[in-house]
Amino acid sequence: MLERTIWHGRYKIIRLLGHGGFSVTYLAQDRDLPSNPPCVVKHLKPISSDSATLSIARKLFDKEAQVFYRLGQHGQIPQLFAHFEENGEFYLVQEFIDGHNFSQELTPGKRFGEEEVVKRLQEILEALAFVHQQRIIHRDIKPQNLIRRRTDRKIVLIDFGAVKEIGSLAVNTQGQVSSTIAIGTPGYMPNKVR
Repeated sequence: MLERTIWHGRYKIIRLLGHGGFSVTYLAQDRDLPSNPPCVVKHLKPISSDSATLSIARKLFDKEAQVFYRLGQHGQIPQLFAHFEENGEFYLVQEFIDGHNFSQELTPGKRFGEEEVVKRLQEILEALAFVHQQRIIHRDIKPQNLIRRRTDRKIVLIDFGAVKEIGSLAVNTQGQVSSTIAIGTPGYMPNKVR
C-alpha cells in the first residue's frame, strides 16, 4: 500500500525505513525531479490535534526546519530539501544517504587498533564539530545514526530528530544544564540523564 502513497503531490513513498516515538521515516522518490531521485521523508505527528497544540507544534517545526537547513550545509550531514504541513501533520524531506550504518562495522569480538579508532573518531568528530559550531546538540549519537556513505566512504551523521539549540537550554544556579525530558538511546547516553 505504501508504494501508491504520494505526499505533497510529488513524494512517492517506496518503503518504511524506521519509526520512533512521534515520527515515521520512509524512503521515497521525488517525482518532480529528473530521474526521480531517492529521498527520505520523515512524517511527524503532533500528540494532539487541537488548534493551540497545532499552533505551538507548527512554530517549533518551522524553527527546527531552519536548523536542519543550516546543518545540511556540511558534507557529512544530509541536506534538508523541503518541509511542509498537510492536515495538521508535518513532513521533512531530506537527502537519502546510500550506505550502511556504523553498527555493521562493529563486529562483536573484533578489536580495532589505536590508529583505526582515531581515524573513525576523527571522521565522526568532524561532523559533530560543525554541529556544535552551529550551537546545536545532536543528543542521540549512536552507531545506527552514523552512515558510511557508499560513494566516498565518509561517515554521515543522520537523525537530527532530538537536536537541541544550545541557546534554549536552561541553566540552574549551580551552572548545570537542566532538562525536563531525557532524550537519547539507553546505552549511548549518560547515566545521569536517564
